[in-house]
Amino acid sequence: MRYELYYWPEIQGRGEYVRLALEEAGADYVDVARRGGGTDEMMALMDSTRLDHRPFAPPFLRAGKMVIAQTANILLYLGGRHDLAPKPEAGRLWVHQLQLTIADFVVEIHDTHHPIASGYYYEDQKKEAKRRAEDFRQRRTPKYLGYFDDVIRKSRGPFLLGRRLSYPDLSLFQLVEGLRYAFPQMMRRFEKKVPRVVEAHARVAKRPRIAAYLASDRRIPFNEMGIFRHYKELDA
Repeated sequence: MRYELYYWPEIQGRGEYVRLALEEAGADYVDVARRGGGTDEMMALMDSTRLDHRPFAPPFLRAGKMVIAQTANILLYLGGRHDLAPKPEAGRLWVHQLQLTIADFVVEIHDTHHPIASGYYYEDQKKEAKRRAEDFRQRRTPKYLGYFDDVIRKSRGPFLLGRRLSYPDLSLFQLVEGLRYAFPQMMRRFEKKVPRVVEAHARVAKRPRIAAYLASDRRIPFNEMGIFRHYKELDA
């Protein structure tokens, strides 16, 4: 089956977590909005009255007759189909729980540069962003990455489930990549406190399909339109 991924064509954003899973699985997929007329097609599908389960916002995935929205929900589906999650129910729920925790962290990352409202420009909320980013650097990043480091420790590593790679490992890789871009000074100081997370990131980067993807033009560069944005004043 050829999957159709619908997400904004200019940014990695939340769609990148899905792209990484599709790439690791070697799945046949098309990034619809990155082809001619694809963004219009995506918007039309969101507005379609013919869909019983109409998505609220991208990313969403068309898999045969199904249209699946929400990043963690898409990954729950792909994990079961492509051996990126355990088969027993307890294991499937555990990796889904980890992914939902990652989703919570992604919201906090976004809110470092848009703490008041997404509809305002960053320049309209710089004072509030600076205060929010300080708390993020000092408290939230250690709390989240420290949690994932402890999960890997308890699993005996090198991944969140131990020796087996699962889709939250790919998303954890993306977190580290994005934070290195957005908060390079913070990460240089902090990474030594989460060595297991850093090792898991390095192992994911070396996986053949992921390495090939990262070196290709399919990987959209980080920029100041996505979730991970580098503003020097926020990375004190």
